[in-house]
Amino acid sequence: MSVPTAAIAGLGITEQGKVYGKTAKQFAAEAVRLAAADAGLELADIDGLLVSGGIKARVGVELQHALGLTDLRLLTAMQGYGSTAGQMVQYASMAVQSGMADTVAIVWADAPLKEKSSASAAYSGGRSLPRGFDGITASNGVMSPTTMYALAARRHMKKYGTTSDQLGHIAVAQRDWAQRNPLAQFYGTPLTLEEYHASRYIAEPFHLYDCCLVSNGGVAVIVTSLERARMLRQPPVRVLGWAQAHPGRAGVRNDDFGLVSGAAQAGPAALKMAQTTLDEVGVAQIYDCYTFTALLTLEDYGFVPKGEGGPAMAEPGMIGPNGRLKFNTGGGELSAFYMWGMTPVHEAVVQARGQGGERQVDDHDRVLVSGNGGILDYHCTLVLGTDN
Repeated sequence: MSVPTAAIAGLGITEQGKVYGKTAKQFAAEAVRLAAADAGLELADIDGLLVSGGIKARVGVELQHALGLTDLRLLTAMQGYGSTAGQMVQYASMAVQSGMADTVAIVWADAPLKEKSSASAAYSGGRSLPRGFDGITASNGVMSPTTMYALAARRHMKKYGTTSDQLGHIAVAQRDWAQRNPLAQFYGTPLTLEEYHASRYIAEPFHLYDCCLVSNGGVAVIVTSLERARMLRQPPVRVLGWAQAHPGRAGVRNDDFGLVSGAAQAGPAALKMAQTTLDEVGVAQIYDCYTFTALLTLEDYGFVPKGEGGPAMAEPGMIGPNGRLKFNTGGGELSAFYMWGMTPVHEAVVQARGQGGERQVDDHDRVLVSGNGGILDYHCTLVLGTDN
């Protein structure tokens, strides 16, 4: 199998967090403009557009008109929840390699935060109660992604002895990384393990800091051919490998919910396509809607043995800026910003370019990126690399 020849040539990110007065569509348009400028391109150079947004964002193909793009050869809106961003990079790379399009803009944006409203209200307003068979779990208080992920974490804890304290080490480590990222919402606000344990429960075993942020903003990337990317403004970030895995077994009796995710299939497949191995991956950007999601994905990729992720996270010198295992170097969705799968994609591009500043990892020739969607229902993996 030949190594893919697509590359990410542009990266655009708007202000993140509690940014008011703009719609998701406006954030999306701004992010695309920033990505084009970053690459040294004009908007007119874009002939493909892949768009996605949050559950309520309603950012669709009409973004073409907001950007004034004409004669596009590729246009679609996509939804794979947290796996969407990685999937869009995959489809854009295939489009470029097939000749379907030359320069594809990929964008994800959302604006769930409203002034004078809590972050917890961002995704909850207007949600109807499930009916029929789907109402069985709701009648027992399981009515949100957080409660479902909490059940998954409990399953892992029961089988492998994973503890809340071990999850807390992930939260603290990612907050440490965020102190080196000026774009992070928690930049300038460190976290101790004691503060983690003292924070309120959202759904046991999850404390407040086990859960991702809520953010307004947008992120975009530009995918083109490696040959063309080499002539543009930024160091090319090669898209070397990709794979998807969508288990579809949530709620099935005697399933492996909470014990394994689609990363177990997609990770090895993406590495094989990239003609590389896990040992050659110097840095990973893991989808971390919850601390537990990061732990499970690291196990499924093989960075730590199955069932031993908890003790590994608590091992001195393992994670964090000075740790042996470099992952979520920008702070992740727990401490930087929550742009679904675009959070890990953004940081992966920054690291592969060598533009991480104080948080830059020396070994960044191969970057593994994960995207997780639903309640461990959907997964995508990317392998990005430097141009060498």
